[in-house]
Amino acid sequence: MSRKLHIIVLVDATEISEEDPNFEAQPEVLTTEHNVIGTLRNLGNDVSVLGAVSDIGTIVTTLAEQKPDLVFNLTESFEGDRQLDKNIAALLEIVGVPFTGTGVAGLMLCRDKRLCKKLLSLHKIHVPRFLSLPSGRRIRVAKTVRYPLVVKPALEDSSEGISNASLVSNDVELEQRVNFIHERWEQPAIAEEYIEGLELYQSIMGNKRLAVLPLRECSFDSNGSNGPQLATYRVKWNEEYRKKWNVKFSFAELDPTTANKIGHICKRVYRILQLRDYGRIDLRLTPENEVVILEANPNPDLAYGEEVAEAAEKTGLVYDELIDRILHLALRRYK
Repeated sequence: MSRKLHIIVLVDATEISEEDPNFEAQPEVLTTEHNVIGTLRNLGNDVSVLGAVSDIGTIVTTLAEQKPDLVFNLTESFEGDRQLDKNIAALLEIVGVPFTGTGVAGLMLCRDKRLCKKLLSLHKIHVPRFLSLPSGRRIRVAKTVRYPLVVKPALEDSSEGISNASLVSNDVELEQRVNFIHERWEQPAIAEEYIEGLELYQSIMGNKRLAVLPLRECSFDSNGSNGPQLATYRVKWNEEYRKKWNVKFSFAELDPTTANKIGHICKRVYRILQLRDYGRIDLRLTPENEVVILEANPNPDLAYGEEVAEAAEKTGLVYDELIDRILHLALRRYK
């Protein structure tokens, strides 16, 4: 029997309730934090919760005093700024405490969509052709890039800033959407070619040895021209919206050769971008069977019922086992 581990679960401070700071109550709506923390306790670990507060000294002192075997890192931002998620990882690396998930290098590479696509292109990974559109500069569409384009904030994740209006077909629509990104998100925009095809999600686990989980698909059946053709923010996070437009998440039905091809390419992406322990690669499979990588997601959502958990369960890895696997994948890296 393995020994009891002392685990600190590090969460965004905004997720901590004053009434339930240790996530011990059963809320009406379960969150990722409740799922993971409850599971770690059910597995027999000694679990405490620490918020990534603005007082860095508090975090450092707590880690030094408690000396956890591992920090289970569930942070996605620092003081509401998602671009600072890498700084939390940097702090943990400086302090020298083992932690789950991707480190500073991988988080930096994946955060900037422009940098990520350039790096993958250098490694001969097929990504959409794109424009980098910083604020204060004239918008020019290169001849090598063709409409329709998908306009996104360059530095966000979780489909933040992506809506039906992100899909643009001409210069006027492009300028309007880019200006919106600059004003609303206060960051550069990226406009990439829209890729026709299946929207697929490849979850991967591991470090030295990688295991691909069954592919998931987001299928669009809009029953009309006004429905989504992209994984917009509402598609990903609004169940009622998905029901309205008949958008469904399911397991992809692909022939083994194609699935293996996708798995091989996504493993390369995982390694190039220095993902660790677990990750998810978003892609499109064109009608010509070309694999086009859209995004790489370090530390994707681990909530029960989300893509990683669903894919793991398909292989027989139930939720408790998934969390335990991630825990021990991380610990093994520090041996």
